Amino acid sequence: MTAQTPPTPPFRDPQLPRAKRIDDLLGRLTLDERIAFLHQFAPAVERLGIAAFRTGQEALHGVAWMGPATVFPQAVGLGATWNEDLVRRVGEAVSAEVRAMRARDDRVGLNVWAPTVNLLRHPLWGRGEEGYSEDPKLTSAIATAYTRGLRGDHPAHWRTAPVLKHWLAHNNETHRDTSSSSVRPRVLHEYDLRAFHETVRAGAVAGVMPAYNLVNGRPNHVSPYLREHLRTWTDEDLLVCSDAGAPSNLVDSEHYFDTHEEATAAALRAGVDSFTDHGTDSSKTVERVRGALARGLLTEDDIDRAVRRQLSVRFRLGEFDPGSGPHADIRDFDTPAHRALAEEAAEQAIVLLKNDDDLLPLPEDTRIAVVGLLADECKLDWYSGTLIHRTTPLEGLYERFGAERVTFAEGVDRIRLRTSAGTYLAVPEAVDASDEARGAEGALDPALLAGRTDLPPLTTDPTGTVLALVDWGDGVLTLRAPDGRYLSVADDGYVRASADQPGGWVVQETFRLERHESHGSRGPHDSHDSHEDGHLLRHMGTGLYVSVAADGVKVAEGNGEIFTLVVTERGEDCVARAASEADAVVVVAGNDPHINGRETQDRTTLRLPEHQERLLRAARAANPDTALVLTSSYPYAVDHEDLRAVLWTAHGGQAAGTALARVLAGDVSPGGRLPQTWYAADSDLPDLLDYDVIGSRQTYLYFEGTPLFPFGHGLSYAGFAYENLAHRVTGDEVKVTFTLTNTSGRTADEVPQLYLRAVNPSVPRPRRELAAHRRVTLAPGASTDLTFHLPLTAFAFWDVAHSRHRREPGAYELLVGASSEDIRLTTTIDLDGTPAVPRPVVELGLNAADFDDQRGTQIVDRTKTSGDAVTPVADGAGELLFHDCDFGEGVAEVTLEASGEGAVEFSLNGGPVLAVLNLSPTAGPYDYTTLSAGIAATGVHDVHLKLRGPLRLARVGFVRHEENRAVV
Repeated sequence: MTAQTPPTPPFRDPQLPRAKRIDDLLGRLTLDERIAFLHQFAPAVERLGIAAFRTGQEALHGVAWMGPATVFPQAVGLGATWNEDLVRRVGEAVSAEVRAMRARDDRVGLNVWAPTVNLLRHPLWGRGEEGYSEDPKLTSAIATAYTRGLRGDHPAHWRTAPVLKHWLAHNNETHRDTSSSSVRPRVLHEYDLRAFHETVRAGAVAGVMPAYNLVNGRPNHVSPYLREHLRTWTDEDLLVCSDAGAPSNLVDSEHYFDTHEEATAAALRAGVDSFTDHGTDSSKTVERVRGALARGLLTEDDIDRAVRRQLSVRFRLGEFDPGSGPHADIRDFDTPAHRALAEEAAEQAIVLLKNDDDLLPLPEDTRIAVVGLLADECKLDWYSGTLIHRTTPLEGLYERFGAERVTFAEGVDRIRLRTSAGTYLAVPEAVDASDEARGAEGALDPALLAGRTDLPPLTTDPTGTVLALVDWGDGVLTLRAPDGRYLSVADDGYVRASADQPGGWVVQETFRLERHESHGSRGPHDSHDSHEDGHLLRHMGTGLYVSVAADGVKVAEGNGEIFTLVVTERGEDCVARAASEADAVVVVAGNDPHINGRETQDRTTLRLPEHQERLLRAARAANPDTALVLTSSYPYAVDHEDLRAVLWTAHGGQAAGTALARVLAGDVSPGGRLPQTWYAADSDLPDLLDYDVIGSRQTYLYFEGTPLFPFGHGLSYAGFAYENLAHRVTGDEVKVTFTLTNTSGRTADEVPQLYLRAVNPSVPRPRRELAAHRRVTLAPGASTDLTFHLPLTAFAFWDVAHSRHRREPGAYELLVGASSEDIRLTTTIDLDGTPAVPRPVVELGLNAADFDDQRGTQIVDRTKTSGDAVTPVADGAGELLFHDCDFGEGVAEVTLEASGEGAVEFSLNGGPVLAVLNLSPTAGPYDYTTLSAGIAATGVHDVHLKLRGPLRLARVGFVRHEENRAVV
């Protein structure tokens, strides 16, 4: 007799509906196995033949952290393309490389944590490089394209499973795990939720990741919005993955819960399905879940709900199908098509900001000086893969124009560091040292990568080594040896020339010169120009000073060596020489993505660092035909008055240099557009933590000043004519048509943009709001008729008086142009809608957070699970305004639901105070009491409330004359 083949379990039968397969597998797992699945690193279940599974493969603009991969432009650069088709193809290439890399390294995960759809509300946010745009419409369009590429087009099987980051209202690294974003309902619904909503609704999203911050006083990891909004947008099971360490933050830094069992239970019940905490060690998460179960804080149903969502993703990825599904055999990695796509993306991301007298493109016979700190760099960021190919601007120009026509001056300051003993720091020769790049082998957590210790530490000798010094701003310096390696500090504390680039979670390649007390006082961020005598050299990564010991140069506790900086060549002198001998100068300036503006660190200013300003001034003084190329993760405020040309590109990935050279030569006409406003000065910016884009007039939607360069701006080497604007309202949409013509003699891209504006709104509405766009390629003289279909919902706003979207009847402008400020065609349409009606406050009362305007307040959590309240900022005084409150035939009493202590003054229409309600201290911030006071009001009035003291106001109610109860 022969043994019978065991039957295939239902969960492995691809003919069954997915829900039944999940039910079957879930029923086979023990409680302990299900609990273990809640951690990021879900273990294998060998008895069922189930492999281990990891949530979270970084893939923001290529496969990150896992070694060599195709590196595309930064996300903000992809946003600058304004090209959904291109970004979808980038997503397809990235997902193919994820699959190919996983085939040879099972550490590579298929649940990708990308894209980032946080809106670029504030240009000083350190992680601006990760987002697409300040505009929710553009952000959702680009994010949807990328997720569709990552997902693939198979109806049932996904190439990868994208998770959107970071839910919600997250634009600051300063105190990012303890700060609360105060987001009024209109901003929530019209701005922050929109990018997530439209992307999820498109159907290619597997889940979201909550952000570290709090929103309205409540951590995002226990946000009711996950249930109230996110999960209502799709019928798919969405997997919510925590950010790294965030579950522990609920207790350790935020102190929102007293115990980790309470925090874990609250996060799980709120909708977090996978806990990213303590690296690969799942024991603490498992222990906390078990403890919460034992205390009755969780049920098995809560656990099963989360595990079901994770299994849903794994089934969609084909894990339990024969052969692991149709995508398992993909091997497309570093293909010629991927390389060409990387170059195409880098070209399309370049934005021409200014081009006076057509300095660009440069003629073939131009003698070019390419200068600047980034002229021979191809910088990566924290979420990049390791480069397989690279081109710098210098290399691209060499290749395109010929090395004999291109000169180069980096502009670093060449210095030696003299010790108090009269010797100099010296870099010893590294015999037989390997030439390894950081992260080349890949790492699940690159933050844990250690610095090199196989190279000899620095020493001192009578002559020393000339080092290349760069001041990246705020006094943060890098020092580079002649062989190109940066001075760095490893775990053993020794200073070595060992790093190929600055990088790492804690950058170990940055230093600061600080004047020694014996040489007078100075500010902490003085330029190193004043550092020529008597300075300590502080290592930024450890906070320790550099000292000289018998066994080498190291960092140590206490005072370090006193150095004298001896300048052998100033960067601006070298730049001026090169510029004066050229026909045209290309200054390449910008940022290093690991320094002064990155995850964990916001920028402090829009200004270009002084070192780079010195180089730019020197180039302009030596040669008027100077073009500035800003290669950066975010906008700068630069004085471009005497610059003939300015371009911007995000860090463009592996083909950045080739792409730039082709644009400068005119092989490609620039067609990128700014995805965010470039402000002229720091004084134009609101506070970094002010999330009220309406009240503080932020982004192109509300900003009333004059920007340096506006949202949507970008020039071309070609000219375009806009004609024949027409519109028609049909059913539930507005159809808009117009004609675009290339009036030049070269093929080029144009990005026509359609904006809308309410002409006479009853509430503050955007100055103009992007409704549609399209990137179009036209041959010389060619025309195309463009059609946009706008749903009538695009004209609505969030009506706080009735907690719904509402389209007002009246006139709306349709504006078509080349940017938000370069409008070429305009027409006005009249739409019907729902007229404004007064707030029915007698029947419904007032939620405090549903104000029309406020001063000096912030929104906080009403309870730890749901609801909002309002409190004065810093326990001071604040005001709330509610327009058009209908008291009907009359009320006799006002009631308040509040906690804390203080007083609330009630008045109508800005008139005299009608009632003062004093609140005696309650037991805690969530212990509310009801106060009442007599008033007399009839008809429709504006309600003014003045809040004093550390109180939380949740609701306001009113009692009719004939009633003896508050209506709540």
